[in-house]
Amino acid sequence: MASITLPPNTSFFHHFIQSQFRTTYKPPPASTNLSGQTTIITGSNTGIGYEACKVLLGFKLSHLIIAVRSAEKGEQAAVPLRKAYSEAQIDVWSLDMLSYDSIQAFARKCSTLTRLDTVILNAGLSNVKFEINASTGHETTFQVNYISTTLLAILLLPILKAKSPPGTPGRLTLVASCMGWNAAVPNRNAVPIFPTFDDSTNWNISAAAERYSVSKLMVLMLSLRLGDLVSPDDVIINSVEPGLVGGTGLQRSSPGAIKFVINMINRLVARTTLHGAWTYADAAIVKGRETHGSFIVNWQIYPYAALMYTEEGKRLGGQIWKETMEELNFAGVEDILASM
Repeated sequence: MASITLPPNTSFFHHFIQSQFRTTYKPPPASTNLSGQTTIITGSNTGIGYEACKVLLGFKLSHLIIAVRSAEKGEQAAVPLRKAYSEAQIDVWSLDMLSYDSIQAFARKCSTLTRLDTVILNAGLSNVKFEINASTGHETTFQVNYISTTLLAILLLPILKAKSPPGTPGRLTLVASCMGWNAAVPNRNAVPIFPTFDDSTNWNISAAAERYSVSKLMVLMLSLRLGDLVSPDDVIINSVEPGLVGGTGLQRSSPGAIKFVINMINRLVARTTLHGAWTYADAAIVKGRETHGSFIVNWQIYPYAALMYTEEGKRLGGQIWKETMEELNFAGVEDILASM
């Protein structure tokens, strides 16, 4: 566990105001040069992911892989990028985070690369409707934001280790959120806990918001766990909070009234997608080994959720990890982590 403790007397609201109004946005240093490097960004045909593509290409990235569910939409996004950055190789690869088969096929394709330097796992979901993913039996926000992200991250670790230049660790950045700080986890004492995430009882808008928060809490737990299991000499792993960013499409499934409120809030306080993309670039290509296993917020290492520093939180994290390994046993994830 990182030695950082939560700042005393700092509420989430105070943090939010500080972040959105008082933070100095920092682009990558002008000297940044990504020539020869290969980067994968998931969910990158729109929003922050797409803007991050432009930012990295602007620093002479040689090979970009846009990993998206819809190849057609990915190709549409790639057209202006190829025109603006004609010297770069820009590929669109299919990746459906609701399908274990798709995730495994994507990882196998990644293993054919001659080089892989950086992966940013940006794909995420905030589903107001309760939906069970037919192929796995899990609720979709829980599936995409945590379970599938965990599977993809673990499958890519040995590839990043093997395909990055000798003496240079690969980079894996998970997109998290300070909303994880607020996760109440009312089902925290359930054993097993996974089935409770797939129960639609008492589902409403508040429950949907809690589900998003707890899925991001789990991403923080994942970042910490992988940081403990993997050497930064092989792969530097961190998580990043982009802040409240407008134009991401994250709330596209929300009812009209909620979308209206969110749009009003975004107009008043949201960061631009460019500012959000700078946070990705900072975590993935600027920051170094000092961020391994850490959570980066506002260009600084921040504490994890308060719950994670408690005995109860550690027990919960252990239970979630145990069930995660059981869920993903078909892919040999424990053997992969042992090999790292």
